[in-house]
Amino acid sequence: MNKVLVLGAGMVSRPLVRYLLDLPDYEVTMASRTVSKAEAIIQNHPNGKPLALDISDDEAVEQLVAECDVAVSLLPYVFHVKVAKLCIKHKKHLVTTSYVSEQMAGLDEEAKAAGVLLLNESGLDPGIDHMSAMKVIHAVEQKGGRVISFRSMTGALPSHEANTNPFGYKFSWAPRGVLLASKNASKWLVDGEIVSYPGEQLFENYSIEDVPGVGSFENYPNRNSVPYKEIYGLKDAATVYRGTFRMTGWCETMRRVVALNWLSEEPISDCKTFADVTARLIGKPNDENLIKATADFLGIDVFSTAIKRLEWLGLFSSRPLPEGKDCPLDWLNVLTLEKMSLGSDERDMIVMHHQFVAEYDSGKEFLTSTLVDYGIPKGDSAVARTVALPAAIAVKMIFEEKITVTGNHIPVLPGIYNPILDELEQMGIVFKETSKKMK
Repeated sequence: MNKVLVLGAGMVSRPLVRYLLDLPDYEVTMASRTVSKAEAIIQNHPNGKPLALDISDDEAVEQLVAECDVAVSLLPYVFHVKVAKLCIKHKKHLVTTSYVSEQMAGLDEEAKAAGVLLLNESGLDPGIDHMSAMKVIHAVEQKGGRVISFRSMTGALPSHEANTNPFGYKFSWAPRGVLLASKNASKWLVDGEIVSYPGEQLFENYSIEDVPGVGSFENYPNRNSVPYKEIYGLKDAATVYRGTFRMTGWCETMRRVVALNWLSEEPISDCKTFADVTARLIGKPNDENLIKATADFLGIDVFSTAIKRLEWLGLFSSRPLPEGKDCPLDWLNVLTLEKMSLGSDERDMIVMHHQFVAEYDSGKEFLTSTLVDYGIPKGDSAVARTVALPAAIAVKMIFEEKITVTGNHIPVLPGIYNPILDELEQMGIVFKETSKKMK
């Protein structure tokens, strides 16, 4: 039996586990802090084993890693390095869907020496974005061209018919990651010049992007795009940009949330309600003038859409703060999950849109590659499918020895991304590509 250990049973894990359990001769152990979540996914499958696991129990984690052939970490990214070190120690391969941290990158030589593959960024974004971009970039190079401009944007959104709240957003995965990403600094390359902004200015630097046949979205920068000039081999590219799509209105509102410091992870005491916290953050009393005081603090009109959205969310309400939490970010996390979750009968939507300018001896060409994928009502979300399935396919490829490299990798090699994209296409996760000659 091919033994797979899946650590974590979050909102994107089900398609991966069910994919592997549907394969012959695969045994999947799913370990989660809340064992009931793993049990609901395993569903008494004879080759599935749900377990309760405290990730801080080093001995238990090590034993599970030692007993598997391939480990998949769907834990919060801060735990990946811990798992990776155990995989190296016991000569087991590891797959994650998270960005490569400096600590993870530092394990490259150790992994190679142990003959171990640490395959990271094998989900949607990061993951499918790398694979689909590299497919076009390599195709241009094979035709004798070079990519001189690269722009890539991805959004995990409610489908248009499910876009029914003032924020234009619904969570089909854990909201804390989305909220934390709202504090990321940004950097990208435009016409050979580096543009950068600190995290507090992230939402001030957005544009409106039209995706033909899908709609118009806000597009703001996603972390640091500059390294992708080297990662993607874009030595001739003067523009390299990676961005995030949201429905219109998101950036203006989230800029106000950031300005109010509602994303702070610093503990606050002596507050009993959400209104108390807002008042504390702006240094004003919690009275009947709180909404106006907040608008004045932000320098906007009391009737502005941002204020109305914050009021709808409940940041001025007398609702008691959730128990067991002690900071604005965690209180906000509870509130957004409650008021902005995707309903079981609703669809989410993935929109990934790449734009390339390719230069040949005969002239220039504008290329696009676009993925639009929808979730299944009462089934798997588009986010879950597009994050989990690439990782699941990668696990299968490791067992089939179709991936033989060792060390730390992301899926930018044709031998990795082509089979994954081909199988995703069979599942209906398909990119539409266009090309147009430029004058």
